[in-house]
Amino acid sequence: MKTTAYLSLGSNLGDREGNLREAMRFLKTLGTIMAVSSFYETEPVEVEGSQPWFLNVVVALETELTPHGLLSGALEIERKLGRQRTSRKAARTIDIDIVMFGETIVNAPGLVIPHPGMQRRRFVLEPLAEIAPQAEHPVLHKTAADLLRELPPGGGRVRKLDGPRIQDQKPERL
Repeated sequence: MKTTAYLSLGSNLGDREGNLREAMRFLKTLGTIMAVSSFYETEPVEVEGSQPWFLNVVVALETELTPHGLLSGALEIERKLGRQRTSRKAARTIDIDIVMFGETIVNAPGLVIPHPGMQRRRFVLEPLAEIAPQAEHPVLHKTAADLLRELPPGGGRVRKLDGPRIQDQKPERL
């Protein structure tokens, strides 16, 4: 059975855009990319020390994998792209989080879906609401657009990029 999963990708080391594009190319091996948000430059929040700003994107991926299978695939992509897990909130070449997996709720060691912090993170909600404003959080029963509207001010600056480097976001052209 196919399920639409929403994945948040971020990079704040090296060629951030290149890292995101390469991760999306690898994601095609895990399913079909149905939508890709614009790229967003975001101020680091909930991180250790001073870090470079992130480049973030949200991807809708239709997959036949289970949530744990998708997690395994995402972790393998991170490994291939040089992710070093030196500490939990360290700077990274790539970070892939499963934000939602259809209407599925998972609360297992190493995997919680929907992502437990998504409703507090502008860098997740802005790109998610761009591509799937009606996607409903299966626990809170609110749409991505509603969660974004309810987000209090602050929590890190987020700037949508729309210059010539990133205009072409159609999945078939990644």
